[in-house]
Amino acid sequence: MNRAQSPQSQSPSDDERRLAELGYKQELSRSWSGFSNFAISFTIVSILTGGLASYGIGLANGGPITMAWGWPLVSVMVLFIGLAMAELASAYPTSGGLYWWASQLGGPAWGWFTGWFNLIGQIAVTAAIDYGAAIFATAVLNVIGIDIGTDRTAIFFVYIVILVLHAVLNAIGPHLSAVINNISAWWHVGGVAIFVIVLGFGASHHQSAGFVFTETVDNSAVGFGGVAFSFLLGLLHAQYTFTGYDASAHMSEETHDAARTAAKGIINTIIVSAVAGYLLILAVTFAIPNLDDALDPEKNSGYPVIYILENSLNSFWSGLLLIIAAIAQLFCGYASVTSASRMLFAFSRDGAVPGSALWSKLSARKVPVNAVLFISFFAFVLLIPSMLVPAANAPTAYAAATSVATIGLYIAYGIPILLRQLHGSRFHTGPWQLGTWYRPIGIVALIWIVFISLLFILPTDDRGYPWNSDFTWNTVNYAPITLVVVVGAIGIWWLLSARHWFTGPKRTVTETPPAGISEDEAPVS
Repeated sequence: MNRAQSPQSQSPSDDERRLAELGYKQELSRSWSGFSNFAISFTIVSILTGGLASYGIGLANGGPITMAWGWPLVSVMVLFIGLAMAELASAYPTSGGLYWWASQLGGPAWGWFTGWFNLIGQIAVTAAIDYGAAIFATAVLNVIGIDIGTDRTAIFFVYIVILVLHAVLNAIGPHLSAVINNISAWWHVGGVAIFVIVLGFGASHHQSAGFVFTETVDNSAVGFGGVAFSFLLGLLHAQYTFTGYDASAHMSEETHDAARTAAKGIINTIIVSAVAGYLLILAVTFAIPNLDDALDPEKNSGYPVIYILENSLNSFWSGLLLIIAAIAQLFCGYASVTSASRMLFAFSRDGAVPGSALWSKLSARKVPVNAVLFISFFAFVLLIPSMLVPAANAPTAYAAATSVATIGLYIAYGIPILLRQLHGSRFHTGPWQLGTWYRPIGIVALIWIVFISLLFILPTDDRGYPWNSDFTWNTVNYAPITLVVVVGAIGIWWLLSARHWFTGPKRTVTETPPAGISEDEAPVS
């Protein structure tokens, strides 16, 4: 660059030009590298978070076979979804992500529902991540001598502290966020390596390959399907872990060469998480000292991984692994708040959220601080029920949060993929594209999304089925109830009001689309 050239006279970058073509001026600070873009998605997927905190969901539903066979099955199916999303992220590199893609390909109504599913999913996944982090952080505090107990009151208090910490750190600025996520990516890779080595060589007892790959637990209690149905319910463990990789798209307006790096960030996150996560899950499963005890709420406090670590290793090594996991989970929750706040910023920028002017406002450091506070507050509200149900059933509230997060996010993932299928050859691809493979890849992705969305509204506890003699409302999966209420409210809101004023993405630049941009691609105004 010519040193005498003032910033005002510099020509816009390719990223800024592309963003202007899509209707927006550069407002956020574009300071992220491709690695940083990958790092935030990898951090939110966080195999040391979802893979460990929700481990009990898989172990109780299907047993060890869910870990051995469920993880690779889900990994492959998620890769199909990620490939389809990556093509969209390359074509439309905006912070709105899923919502923006749906609006452009299907119109305001599609964008409205996609955006709200995405926002609800983002809040739910943030809540689930930080609550899981609170569980591990509470265990760590007791290990290092800060005796606050491990009951749910202590966990919820730590949960609140973590939410506040993440809000404050996010408000500081985007450069710090990039640095933290870069460190987090390496922390996760190194942490998994330490987990595998310590459990592989230091565990007091190792299960056989036959146990890990064939041992089953039937917790379905539905009168059909048996272990097979229980195995399917247990897939929530892996599917919940593989959420949040849309963060690469939401950070597009802060990433250099976003039309390529956002797409690569999505795909690389899924591949690295699939391989590293499988090694981690197998290491933990081989180290189970006693399966019955690992599944007994009286002995595992509802969280089998903590039981496995504390009963397979001496206090030093179990404490070290708990610290590694807790720090990884803190990284994960921090990144989730970052991504969710950018999605809310973009959605509010287009007037879709009550108080939009407040949530789309940027601080002097180019951070949507009010959006950060919005996400943190509603993540807190979502898990208040964990304090209201009997203590023994608190894990059920956590499982419901994971279900809401998974279903909400995957429906939001699926809508733009469906619309891209309907556009066919009319779709204008970006520099990263699938070619003719978009059709079979998209179809497989959509079939899987429909399947898991129906599957995960079912209770993960056999006492949650009305026909069970031990039925109790404390074990019902509240995900479908929550989703019906929310979707109903959003639908009524659309019919009675929003359809009259919500027109989709609003242009913040005045120039008309360049000649190379088709009318289909020009933002709705």
